[in-house]
Amino acid sequence: MQKEFISFRETGYFSSFICDYLDEKQSLKPFFNHFPKIENFKRQIEEKERSKELSEANRDVLVSVLKKQYQQVDTSEKTAYNIASLISANTFTITTGHQLNLFTGPLYFLYKIISTINLAVALKEAYPNYQFVPVYWMATEDHDFEEINYFNFQGKRFRWNKNAKGAVGNLSTDGLDEVFNLFAKDIGRGKNADDIKELFEQAYIKHNNLTDATRYLANALFKDYGLVIIDGADKALKKQFVPFMTEELMHQRAFTEVTQTNSKISELPDNYTIQVNPREINLFYLKDGLRERIVAENDTFKVVNTAISFSKEQLLNEVSTHPERFSPNVIMRPLYQEVILPNLCYIGGGGELAYWLQLKEYFNEMNVIFPILLLRNSVLIQSKSQAKKLQNLGIPIHDVFLNRATFINKRVREISNIDINFSAQKAHLKAQFKALYELAENTDKSFLGAVKAQEVKQLNGLDKLEKRLLKAQKRKLSDEVSRMTELQNELFPNQGLQERNTNFSEFYLEYGAELIPELVKALNPLKNEFVILNI
Repeated sequence: MQKEFISFRETGYFSSFICDYLDEKQSLKPFFNHFPKIENFKRQIEEKERSKELSEANRDVLVSVLKKQYQQVDTSEKTAYNIASLISANTFTITTGHQLNLFTGPLYFLYKIISTINLAVALKEAYPNYQFVPVYWMATEDHDFEEINYFNFQGKRFRWNKNAKGAVGNLSTDGLDEVFNLFAKDIGRGKNADDIKELFEQAYIKHNNLTDATRYLANALFKDYGLVIIDGADKALKKQFVPFMTEELMHQRAFTEVTQTNSKISELPDNYTIQVNPREINLFYLKDGLRERIVAENDTFKVVNTAISFSKEQLLNEVSTHPERFSPNVIMRPLYQEVILPNLCYIGGGGELAYWLQLKEYFNEMNVIFPILLLRNSVLIQSKSQAKKLQNLGIPIHDVFLNRATFINKRVREISNIDINFSAQKAHLKAQFKALYELAENTDKSFLGAVKAQEVKQLNGLDKLEKRLLKAQKRKLSDEVSRMTELQNELFPNQGLQERNTNFSEFYLEYGAELIPELVKALNPLKNEFVILNI
């Protein structure tokens, strides 16, 4: 397997906020704890050990809950060992989280988990006296069904049509047999196709809800690597979070701290985009297919879009008695995760890390250690035939990351038998007008405006001539343009990153059971560069 690399900034698909974070820009250092370098994990471990955030009793609850959640799962020895090891004070987790996308959704689901697995391995090599457990946090309490109810395969979208409400993890898998039948017909026959169909059927047809289906699927793909899958929607786990939920309901610390951080980010001269804004109360109420925001009105707490309301005393009693009915939103979920896991590092995509970087002061206020933040591996997979086509066309792989117009224009200029760059003519014209400016200065300054107008007119004329010539050459080289754009479409479906569009099944169909082991071997989570893989 051949690998090439391109910087995240050079791809053009990652925000300046994330690229500056990867460059450890000085102005961003107040918003994170330790940067993800292997030597910094020792400092993170020492902070966690000193803080004693997770007591032995809390670890016992965590292990007990995980064992219960794995009762009906074909657990590998490695995963069972990792779960049991979480009782020990020298065991820490490396965590990623993801929505319950149908059949994993886009490819980056795999890259998140592989980054997590590989970092745990790297840390064990660096710090052999500790145990490191890769964890996938299932976002079972999310409620945006439209974001997760489909996957793309060979240019087609397979969508699960269903009237859904409440937390997606509780959704019945009814109706997925129709998706399966369409997908099975489309994917065809053969060993790899049969394996994919079996995986879908066992996950979604043989399980009753989306949480169990997703757990089965992720475990089937990654159990050999010791991945531990956790569902945070558990009463025993939520009970540990009661003090933080009470603090949120009574004092709205998240709103205060994150709002202040957002102001600091907005004041930076870099025009960073704020990813999320906090609400005054960052908890949902969760019950009987319901997940709605809690709002405070005077001394009453209401659940929006319902008739449910609580007095202060009633709400405190409810959160104490039924903590499972309270669901943290995007602002509080990271805190919940860090409270119940002995976690060192969170691995996510650019958008995720952007909102995590808004949370450090909130964590400080709540006396919870802020985790190391690591950008997951990003990958472009190209086949041998695609790599050969690029080579035959003489196109460097970095060029295919350019937007369509820039990609075509650059290539046409390179292969044209005439020079379509009028820079020299423009420079010569500017030199001539410089002399005219000097003449006007020494004779009549009122002519300066006329000279400037004439210069602009003639430079615009050269621009128009250059564009017309480029357009004519595109027509002349239409076959070449057609082949290069077709290849770019294959590698960048819908002119977007492959990993944000294509489902893993498309590559599993070609590479079979070796796909994931090959990706595990190829990816280094601490490399901090975009990977181009030739498989």
